[in-house]
Amino acid sequence: MKKIATLVILTSFLFSCATKEDVVYFNGMNSSDNSIGLDSYSPTYHVDDELVIVVNALDAEAARPFNKSSVSVSLDNLDARGRERIQTYRVNPDGDINFPVLGLIQIAGMNRAQATKMLQDKLTDYIKDPIVDIETVNYRITVLGEVARPGTFTATNERITLIEALSLAGDLTIYGERENVLVIQDYDGKKTYTRVNLKSDDLFNSPVYYLSQNDVVYVEPNKTRAKGSAIGAQTGVILSSLGLLISMTALVVTIINSSNSN
Repeated sequence: MKKIATLVILTSFLFSCATKEDVVYFNGMNSSDNSIGLDSYSPTYHVDDELVIVVNALDAEAARPFNKSSVSVSLDNLDARGRERIQTYRVNPDGDINFPVLGLIQIAGMNRAQATKMLQDKLTDYIKDPIVDIETVNYRITVLGEVARPGTFTATNERITLIEALSLAGDLTIYGERENVLVIQDYDGKKTYTRVNLKSDDLFNSPVYYLSQNDVVYVEPNKTRAKGSAIGAQTGVILSSLGLLISMTALVVTIINSSNSN
């Protein structure tokens, strides 16, 4: 009986070795940390970014030559709000876009505010008080590894955080390594690799807290998942069955001993 009890205790320990701190985010923070400040962030344009640029003015006819025409109307050409799609500008390998009338314009490396002002300054030679609106339409983030729904996600704006990207992927699974999330960025052909600890408040000061276009987030498996993969996919089921069998055996033995004592 003592041997069975020992096996039950060991089995229970096996299934309860993880602690709350192993899976909880931001557990290095407390109420005094609410003064953490975030620098203002504005993404810059890169090669292969696809932009919609609309020029408006009080004189609509004067602005017309500086706008690309919309594509023909069909179900495939409507955006999420049911509007007809406007043709886009793709940033070429040299970092330029080919803008109507103005020709090739260097835009890579600028953020939205800088590019908007640059275009407005150039357009003042042709239009009085031009208004320029720029939107990135292929702003995508890829999340891989130990998350509920790995995949590529289109951001609804140009300012998405690492936490928001993980949320789009359904959050980390219980087997995701929270202290070593990898963010891969590609700046015009040059890749950078940054590791992030989701359990530390240093996350909010990380250079990859705000993600950029085409970033890849990879959540590697923790030791539990790695060991389980090495032993075999059925190990967890076997251990669970073994624990249940031991518990049932202990219960039967207890009942039998209780009956014999009576």
